[in-house]
Amino acid sequence: MLETLASHLEFFAALAPKWGFALVFFFMAVESSFIPFPSEVVMIPAGFLAFRGELSTGSPWTDATLAIAFGTLGSLVGAAVNYWLGLKLGRPFLYRYGKYFFLDKKTLERAEDLFRRYGDITTFVCRLVPVIRQIISIPAGFARMPVWRFALFTTLGAGAWNLVLLAVGGWFGRAAQNLTYLELVTRGKALVSENYGWIALGLAAVVAVWALARRVAMKGIEK
Repeated sequence: MLETLASHLEFFAALAPKWGFALVFFFMAVESSFIPFPSEVVMIPAGFLAFRGELSTGSPWTDATLAIAFGTLGSLVGAAVNYWLGLKLGRPFLYRYGKYFFLDKKTLERAEDLFRRYGDITTFVCRLVPVIRQIISIPAGFARMPVWRFALFTTLGAGAWNLVLLAVGGWFGRAAQNLTYLELVTRGKALVSENYGWIALGLAAVVAVWALARRVAMKGIEK
């Protein structure tokens, strides 16, 4: 699938100076919904183009900032679709009919188990976990998680993931002169995989700080 999508990037790259941010928003909304679509195909090339001055403004840092903003907003919109599906259609419907629109029962069960175990914070943490990244919004809908908390945690998690991918694309944009888009996405994805331990460590630190702050706040309320 990655190869098939990457092979069409030349066409979309030609549209980047005018429609780049709209494309980033659209495809990240698709990626974050129930439709299987790899975020690496969107944000890594966005970073690559931004740091080569080939997006809308021609300013690398401005383009990078806007790409993160539009990508994260798209991710939130796509996640909101999944949240709505969980909230309005409910567990019985999605467990029975989800297979007809890319929602595998085992994946749903795994996502729901994680949400039950760890609560709202999973909507942040799981944005950086492959496969579960999109689906975790559905059990948040099942549980009727407060919308503002869902939006906050989803935005933070999606923003962090998009930043990682954009930085990888930016690194290749600075370091490499001649790469096909397939090579860019393949090598970028491999680089993320090789350094995923560091990403996970940073994520664990964030969660630990959040848990500590929550515990302190709860003790303050009890007093």
